[in-house]
Parts: sequence; structure tokens; C-alpha cells
Amino acid sequence: MLLVFVAGTGSMATEIGASRLLAPYFGSSTIVWANIIGLILASLSLGYVLGGRLADRRPSSPVLGAVVLAGALLVAAVPFAARPFLDLSVRALDALSTGAMVGSFFAALILFAPPVTLLGMVTPFAIRLAVTDVAVAGRVAGRVFALSTVGSLLGTFVPALLTIPLIGTQRTLLGAAALIALAAAPLVGRRWLLVALLPAALLAAPPGLIKPRADLVFERESRYQFIQVVGDAGSHYLYLNEGYAVHSEWHADSVLTGGEWDMFLTAPPLLGHPVERVAILGNAGGTTARAFGVYYPTATIDAVEIDPAVTAAGDAYFGLGDNPQVTVHTADARPFLRGTDERYDLILIDAYRQPYVPFYLATREFFELCRQRLRPGGLVALNISTVPDDHRLAGDIAGTLASVFPQVVTWQALRFNQFVVGLDAPATPAVLRARLLAGPRALLPLTRLFAADYAVAAPATRPWTDDRAPVEWITDRMIVAYAVRGAVQQEDPLPTAPRP
Repeated sequence: MLLVFVAGTGSMATEIGASRLLAPYFGSSTIVWANIIGLILASLSLGYVLGGRLADRRPSSPVLGAVVLAGALLVAAVPFAARPFLDLSVRALDALSTGAMVGSFFAALILFAPPVTLLGMVTPFAIRLAVTDVAVAGRVAGRVFALSTVGSLLGTFVPALLTIPLIGTQRTLLGAAALIALAAAPLVGRRWLLVALLPAALLAAPPGLIKPRADLVFERESRYQFIQVVGDAGSHYLYLNEGYAVHSEWHADSVLTGGEWDMFLTAPPLLGHPVERVAILGNAGGTTARAFGVYYPTATIDAVEIDPAVTAAGDAYFGLGDNPQVTVHTADARPFLRGTDERYDLILIDAYRQPYVPFYLATREFFELCRQRLRPGGLVALNISTVPDDHRLAGDIAGTLASVFPQVVTWQALRFNQFVVGLDAPATPAVLRARLLAGPRALLPLTRLFAADYAVAAPATRPWTDDRAPVEWITDRMIVAYAVRGAVQQEDPLPTAPRP
């Protein structure tokens, strides 16, 4: 019965570990989780079938022990095989631009399905060995499944809440493998004892970098994501999870970046009055908050970031503390807004991580909450990813925003980033232009472009809601269509404003 318990623990620990190993390469969207959970369930089902057949043909404890030991060794191999395999697969899939859906599916299939299938064989095999009287078969089966489920619960919560934050994903998987192997050791005999001890011995191996880089400054695996800071003495760049998008930048000689963070600096002039209170949802390392300290130094900022480890990186490497007007709140964006009594002139939303935006931050209900938290005449501004000539994601989100706000304007500031602004109080084109051109003189290269190139978004005929927000579907279609067009080009920076 101990084998049943540890097999349940190991299968769920493998599932949690799978999400952590795949996140730096494919993100942690609903699609990625669906692939992981679906393949784990399919593997367990296959294991039940194969285990039942093997138990009927060879109902012996040594055979069961060999199956469990093989599963433990495969679990132990996963963290070592994952890095080179995922690096290779990501390079191949990048060339096809197929997105996270295909990549995470095949990665989970190849890396995690084999060990989970073997662990799934344990339950029917154990029932076959434990049933000696048909009259109590139901009782025995119920006890076995209960033990397996309790083990699965332990394998779910302990890695997620304790071991992964404390000792990391690699050692969590190796620890689970060691427990499974040691539980199998009494059944396979002394000659296999050294093999059973192998996963425990591997615990001494130092965790390697998931994506080694020569310019690596800092690396950490937090409870939420994988974090890297790269750069040199003059510049730092923050990477999270998927490892493609830069989530924050710091430059020693300027708060301007030429990237999407500069877009948010054009929002305060649209108010038509000095900005006093700002909320930044998705603060990351604090690039935008730092720039506000230079161009709008009197604005008080509530910077919301869900991951305290990212905030710590912002303090250490991105000058987050350079703006004394910033208060960082460790919270998810929507619960923070729902729980605060504060009212803001600006709500800046920069929490749309690639490749998939959090759906609950792109719905009509969320934008209604944003408008409730604005002062009269305030505005909401969003950074939304696009691909050249395909703005379906930005269009759907802007249309949803326009179903809540009386006026929504969009600006394709960069080829891969659209700036979307919802105004609580509509203004004429002449007024909007005048406000933009009345902003800080140093930002005129940006505000002039905004004034010349913005468009007005119409309300969506079918706005996204908490019940229906097809983020993954829209994003994957954009990626595939972009790959077919073969229009891969480098990012064009925003115009350089004078250095402050």
C-alpha cells in the first residue's frame, strides 16, 4: 500500500514540476496547463490499462517493484533531460512560430507521459495483488484508490507550497523520485538497491541554469515564475517565464528605453490637468514608475506586482527605488483594484505577458471595475501586443474597453505594441491634440506621434466577458498567420527623446 501512496504523490509532483519546467519556455497560460493536465490524465489512464493487463499476466511483487523503480528513474531523469530537449524544441518551434500550444503539448508528451504512465500502472497492479477474496474486492479497491488520492493531494500541495519555493524544481522532482525508488526497493531485491538509491544521490547535483547566458546578472525561480536579469554595468533587462519578451529595462544614463514603457508617459497629458494619483498594474521591475519620477515627479503611484521576487529584482537592478512616490503592493491586479478604496487619475495596465494575456484583465467586467476606481475625467491605458498587419487581439480588447468607456483611442506606437486608452470623459480631436502637445517638452517626440497617428476604437458587437474571452484562440491564430506571411522583422524603437 505504501507504493500506491508514493506513486500518487510522484505522479502529481511530476505534473506540478512539468508546469515549472515548461513555463520558462512556453509560459503558463490556460493552453499550457490544459496540455499538461490532459496528457497527465491520458498517461494515468493508459497506465491503468497496462497495469491491469500486466498484473493479470504476472501478478508478482517483484514485477510491481520493477515498474515502480522504472517510473522513479524516469522522474529523476526529467529535470536533466528537460533543459537540452526544451532548448532544442524551442529553437525549432521558433522557426515555425507555432506558439506555446504545439510546443508544450509535445514537450509534455515526451518528457512527462512515460514516467506518469508507469506510475499509473501501480494502482490496478496493487489491487490485483491485494485481492485474495472476491467478497472484499470492493473494499480493497476503495482503500487503494483512497491511498492513491491522498498521495496525489500531498504531491500537489507540498511541491507547490513548500519544496519548489524552498529547494527548486529539480530537487523537488529528484526528491519525489527518491521516495518512489526507496519504496520500491524492498520488492526488487538487494541487487537493485544501488539503482534505487540513484535518485537520492542525484539530489547532490547542483541545479543548472534553464537558459544559460554569458550576460546573466541574476536568476531565480520564484513561486510564480522563472526570473532572469541580464545585461552589463550600463543596462539591465528582465525576462520572465517564456524568456522572449523583455518585461523591464534599466539604463544608467536615461529613464527612457525606446520601448513600450515610454508609451505610458504620453497618457498624463490627456487628462488636461496635473496627474496626482496613478495605479500601475503589472509593475514588474518598475521601468514605468521610475520614468514617472522624472517626468511627473509629484504623482503618487500605487505599483501592483504579484511576485515579490520580481519586486526585489526591481529594487536591486532596475532603480525601482529611484522614485520616492512609489508604493509597491504585492497583489494580483484585479483583486487589488476590487479591494482598494482609492480613486486614480490614471490606471496603467502593463500586465499582458506574452504570449497570452490574462483573460480576466481583458473583459468588460474588469474594465467596469477600472472605471469605478477612476476619478472623474480619469483614464485607463493599456499596452497590448500585436504582430505586423494583424491587430486582432488589440482590436478585440479595445472594442471591449469601448463598450465600457465613452471614448477609446488607439496608437500603434511600435510594430509589436499598440497603446490603447479609455477616457472617462470624451474629448474632441482638437482638444486631445492640444493636450498631448502641452505635455512635458522632453516628451514631444512621442506626444506628437500620438497626436498624429491615433485612431478611435468602436465598441465591440460582442465584448469579451469573464465567461468568454478567447485570448489563446485569437493569439495562436495571429502567430500562425504571421508565420505563414514570413514577415519576421526586428522591432523599431520609439523616437528618442532628449535625455533627462
